[in-house]
Amino acid sequence: MMKSVFIGCGAYLPQRKVSNDELAAKVDTSDDWIVARTGISSRHIAADGEMTSDLAHAAAVTALSSAGMAASELDLIVLATATPDQTFPATATKVQARLGVPGIPAFDVQAVCSGFIYALAVADNFIKAAQARNVLVIGAETFSRILDWEDRTTCVLFGDGAGAVVLRAEDEVAGTGRRSDSRGIMSTHLHADGRHHDMLYVDGGPSSTGTAGVIQMRGKEVFRHAVSNLAAVVTEALEANDLAPGDINWLVPHQANQRIIDHTARKLKMPREKVVLTVAEHGNTSAASVPLALNAAVSDGRIKQGDVILMEAMGGGFTWGSVLARW
Repeated sequence: MMKSVFIGCGAYLPQRKVSNDELAAKVDTSDDWIVARTGISSRHIAADGEMTSDLAHAAAVTALSSAGMAASELDLIVLATATPDQTFPATATKVQARLGVPGIPAFDVQAVCSGFIYALAVADNFIKAAQARNVLVIGAETFSRILDWEDRTTCVLFGDGAGAVVLRAEDEVAGTGRRSDSRGIMSTHLHADGRHHDMLYVDGGPSSTGTAGVIQMRGKEVFRHAVSNLAAVVTEALEANDLAPGDINWLVPHQANQRIIDHTARKLKMPREKVVLTVAEHGNTSAASVPLALNAAVSDGRIKQGDVILMEAMGGGFTWGSVLARW
């Protein structure tokens, strides 16, 4: 039995940082209004000509360096994004070309804000099936390109960025106790419910309008479903591994809204100091959100080898999921 072990992580944020006050000069909003409702103070915005593949490549390079691995050792690249450079080819193949690793499979996963969780599950199953040993998993977005900058209910929420991890296959040694006692991904849990399409979507696409479109969101309904779905998928992960909330060292949630994160933490009875928070500085970076937060906590030493981490996210679709792992 093979297991997926995290051996490196990395991140990239565009240089330009946009404050709430800067947005307030353009739309009818204020720093107080945004912070009170979302917890967001600023977000990073990609420069003109800076594409999702650029962000993804930069995060990939730092993740490979963190892992001490050459790109030539990779067997697979999985890139989660809802904002690809082009309709096709997959943005993952552009990253592959820049890394100089032709021939290995490289493809995109589209599950919006849950994309990185979905991509981790895909990579984990490739490793369990012994079809890959070293996998680069990336979450990268340029959501600023699909925002209506006159819609104060959405333009204040999102930012751009990329995060990446490197997974390596290791043998699961028989007779060593519970699977949760060893490093690596313990379980992944994915869900979707397409009946709620109209609550969070982009009003464009190549086969519908022929344009990229912009984000449309019914915030109250999304909030209600997020609270319910995330609580359920967190419980599912714990029960699948015979763990209690107290066994979790770190919650690494999707950074969409401070109030949603706080509600999930209360469900787990986790103190805020055990929750990784980047929403104030990054905003909602969709598929990049979880790996950016993960990298922040690993880089500053909060997450240490052996810590049990629970990652979770929900996005348009609706899609939602969780990954439980020992770092």
